[in-house]
Amino acid sequence: MDLDSTDLMCSDLPTSPAADVGTILVAGATGYIGGRLVPELIARGYTVRVMVRAGSPEHAERWPEAEVVVADALKADEVLRALDGVHMIYYLIHSMLYGLDKFENADTLAAKNFRSAAEQQGVGRIIYLSGLGDARTALSPHLTSRLQVASEFMQGAVPTTILRAAIIIGSGSASYEMINHLVRRLPVFLVPTWAKTKCQPIGLRDVIKSLVGVLELPESTGRTFDIGGSDVLTYEEMLKIQCDILRKKRLFVPSPISNVGFYSYITSLLTPVPAAITWCLMESVTHDVICQENDILDLIPFHRISCKEALIRAISREEQDAVRTRWSDSYPLDHELAIKLHELSAAPNYSSSYSLLSTKPAAALFKSVLKVGGRKGWFYSNFLWRIRGTFDRLLMGVGTSRGRRSESSLRVNDVIDFWRVEIIEQNHQLLLRAEMKVPGRAWLEFRIDPDGEQNRLTVTAYYQSKGLWGRIYWYIFLPFHHFIFYDLIKQIEKRS
Repeated sequence: MDLDSTDLMCSDLPTSPAADVGTILVAGATGYIGGRLVPELIARGYTVRVMVRAGSPEHAERWPEAEVVVADALKADEVLRALDGVHMIYYLIHSMLYGLDKFENADTLAAKNFRSAAEQQGVGRIIYLSGLGDARTALSPHLTSRLQVASEFMQGAVPTTILRAAIIIGSGSASYEMINHLVRRLPVFLVPTWAKTKCQPIGLRDVIKSLVGVLELPESTGRTFDIGGSDVLTYEEMLKIQCDILRKKRLFVPSPISNVGFYSYITSLLTPVPAAITWCLMESVTHDVICQENDILDLIPFHRISCKEALIRAISREEQDAVRTRWSDSYPLDHELAIKLHELSAAPNYSSSYSLLSTKPAAALFKSVLKVGGRKGWFYSNFLWRIRGTFDRLLMGVGTSRGRRSESSLRVNDVIDFWRVEIIEQNHQLLLRAEMKVPGRAWLEFRIDPDGEQNRLTVTAYYQSKGLWGRIYWYIFLPFHHFIFYDLIKQIEKRS
């Protein structure tokens, strides 16, 4: 587990670990919130089972104290097996990334599967993190779906505790990265009318404390709580707070354009967060999302931090290169089910390889390999990488601006711009799988192999084409490989 005692969020929580709680299943453990919750539960002495859609050695390395079970929430029989022997469930799944036309049905089906399985397996309680919104008003599809899931659980026989939160501000959260990058990149903000609507943002650590706190208080069973930070702000005010923190002078000008789709697309081009996420998040900005009641404050009386403090904490974690989980852990959808290079029935149609010999130790070379991408770029021909990333983002892809969770370390399933880590073999291999829009499948491999008294550093691009356009795509980009890849490994060797 990559969390030490100084990082724990619940050290000052005014509740005590419950002695009579059996196995706790965390559904959505590999997501942004789940990835922060699991270490907290383990640190408090609970028996934890994490549910993942696809098995990976990374899970055991990341949570050696937890049990890992593989199950798809959309498959009832798999959920039933996953819940065998479970006493409590944290339900942190949402299907927002399916897109506006699909996620509502997926959310409802997954909730029904869990409700039915929990009843059959005799689960004691479900704790669900939902969205904050007034059900008496016309809500966005995103918030409506969250409320439907809550209703599905409340109709079941298993007692459910529901926490409803609005914008979550923390290092690695999509909302934080949207605010942060917009403030850093835009000198002028065109402010639509809906930027005056009110919300009650909440810090990540306060969300985690609330999730753990209700577990440890039986009187929270069967109840719904609104959770929020210490202040109510407009979206414009949140941007201005970030401007003050970063000491950026920005001009805010009223805008005649109020179309949310337009702003969400522009936001996706200017921030690491892709359109599929910005659209769903920003669909909710036309409604006030503030706490309708504050019963949670009496039940779990701890200090709630302000939006400003949450933003400062997030910036600090980034500067320390200590971001534990990130929104990109769950995007794009189904990435964990993608075909791996070793799973291909035959070798890829095309490959392109470049190598050099070095007298430097393998450990030094590999350390340099692990720093490719992100804010530091690709050491050479960065403009070509940016052009490819911009083209991908215009096509609603992930683009290179997605960056990476940490500048100094990598683990399996981390993202590096428009790649995702598929294999890490220390001092020997880094295999990246492409997640940009491409007519086929692509991988990029870095290898370090002994060659006599030296080490051979090799970079290889693998490509499995799809149809005629796939073959054309390969030959269009093939001439650029020499300039990009050979110079890349020269820079890796030089910087080792």
